[in-house]
Amino acid sequence: MSREQRILAWLAVLVAAGLLIEILSDVLLPFVLGIGIAYLFDPIADRLQRLGLSRTLATTFILCSFFIAVVLVIILIVPVLQRQISAALGLVPEAIQRVEYMLKSILWQMQTELSPDAVKEIKSTAGDFASTTIKWFSGIVGKVLTGGLAFLNLLSLILITPLVAFYLLRDWDDVIAKIDSWLPRDAAPTIRVQVRKIDDTLAGFLRGQGLVCASLAVFYGLGLTLVGLKAGLLIGVAAGALAVIPYIGATVSLIIGIGLAIAQFQQDWVHIALVAAVFFVGQTLESYVFTPRLVGGRVGLSPIWIIFAMLAGGALFGFTGVLLALPVAAVVGVLVRFGIEQYLESDLYHGHGHNERKRLDGPDQT
Repeated sequence: MSREQRILAWLAVLVAAGLLIEILSDVLLPFVLGIGIAYLFDPIADRLQRLGLSRTLATTFILCSFFIAVVLVIILIVPVLQRQISAALGLVPEAIQRVEYMLKSILWQMQTELSPDAVKEIKSTAGDFASTTIKWFSGIVGKVLTGGLAFLNLLSLILITPLVAFYLLRDWDDVIAKIDSWLPRDAAPTIRVQVRKIDDTLAGFLRGQGLVCASLAVFYGLGLTLVGLKAGLLIGVAAGALAVIPYIGATVSLIIGIGLAIAQFQQDWVHIALVAAVFFVGQTLESYVFTPRLVGGRVGLSPIWIIFAMLAGGALFGFTGVLLALPVAAVVGVLVRFGIEQYLESDLYHGHGHNERKRLDGPDQT
């Protein structure tokens, strides 16, 4: 098989995989979650094995501890979050009125300073932009919800996800060994190197960013609650979860938090400033403490690339696509860097005969 034929074969596999995900996206969610759980806890299972536990016993211990912790968190936090949601919904009408009042004030001032035609043009442009943005965002959200949760009830998640996680975590090393045996023999060493880079990138981001999100959720929840924001815990948990999306998550959390603070505290600018200060300190901690220490500089995923991957995954495959976005982004990022390295070493970059001259010249003498 020629090189061109191999490339076409791999492209056909990728296209087939994409079509399969699109067709089965409504039922893939528990399997994707199970794979993610198994991947995250595989290093812990390996350590327990080295301590003398069997793989089955280590898997049972890890997953039982994990799901018990999840259930306890739900039991403890969900009732509190329900009250927080009610409080937040009670503030929404007031927040909308305040924003409407501010916009009317701005428009009135613009009318006194600009010509009627200019004001009309600004209103038309702003309306079109807002309408397009809302349709685009609501389309993504609708795709996420209908693609992931509308056709997959809670019972299937509860029953299937633990089973998938258990069997994959128990057999993880065997599965990896089997996949490795399928690799083309001449390309296997190169593929293994790239897969290790993908693993380092993905593991560094998921495990590190997960700790960052949890730390921020605790900080924001406590901070906003202490300054008196009624839905402080809810906003804090949401801000921590949204921190996985660079820039956008922080901006959305800040806007929502300040909006609810204005609706609750009215003209009490001291408390509003305290809410803003909590977000400012949280962003400072994230940028200079949490992310450098917990994620580090070995991830190699651009924030813009992460944003694009998550939005594209949600638009194409719903909630399942959002979960698959980061692994796919890590894979593509590593492969693109590998492709660039190959290009910089090729005749296409240096000119015809470069590799032959390099071979004849031998290694550089220092």
